[in-house]
Amino acid sequence: MKRHAVSFRANAKLARQLWGELPRMTLRSLRELTARYSLSITAGDLQLLDGRWYVTHSGLLQLASRKHCAGIKVEQVGQSSDPSVGRWVFKATVFKSPSSKGFAGFGDADPSNVSSMVRGAELRIAETRAVNRALRKAYGIGLCSVEELGAFSSSPRPSAAPSTNGSYSSNGSSNGSGNGQPRLRDQLCLLIRQYNLDPNLVKAYAADFCGTEALSGASRELVESFITHISSAAKQNRDALVCKLNSYAQPVEARS
Repeated sequence: MKRHAVSFRANAKLARQLWGELPRMTLRSLRELTARYSLSITAGDLQLLDGRWYVTHSGLLQLASRKHCAGIKVEQVGQSSDPSVGRWVFKATVFKSPSSKGFAGFGDADPSNVSSMVRGAELRIAETRAVNRALRKAYGIGLCSVEELGAFSSSPRPSAAPSTNGSYSSNGSSNGSGNGQPRLRDQLCLLIRQYNLDPNLVKAYAADFCGTEALSGASRELVESFITHISSAAKQNRDALVCKLNSYAQPVEARS
């Protein structure tokens, strides 16, 4: 119990650093997830998107390892897949013990339900989704996983109507939370956690990229452009991106 309590304090502290003050119900859910599954925000096991907790693929795999999972079998569902149009369907079966009959889950992916930034990786995404669903069934996790989110993984959507001053807001409708899509701030936080980046340096880089004193003063279009840019940079060469971010830890005069 004490170990869980310490883990929750660490989780809550980092959650506030990443997402600001959280509602009591959100913290209560975090406490339960910490105690029941030992999920860690620091390890990238959890993400908060649009006010809801989501488990990650790495978090599910770590949980399976802690529970001594006996194995995971993955197979393509040929009759439902169509490689010619980039549609893939997989079935994953998780065996909690050598004598387990298995817990099955299906995952699908095609160009219509994956991000344009990972277009061409539909096969791997479908496999990941299948494994995630099977693991969630096996270990009784009601949370949806980040990789299963059709909204986050969908093709780019039309921009929502801007706020009164047309600027990016972490809570306003201009960042896209009103239509069930994850907010821009949540998307940026997801990238920060996924690639283990310093959030303060990312914010400084974002403001410089957008040409504003603070990220809150940037337009939605500029923030979307920055998110696309930093995602591409992280995938291509994370070390180079980290070096770039580290330059923002220096005084402004040193960068001028």
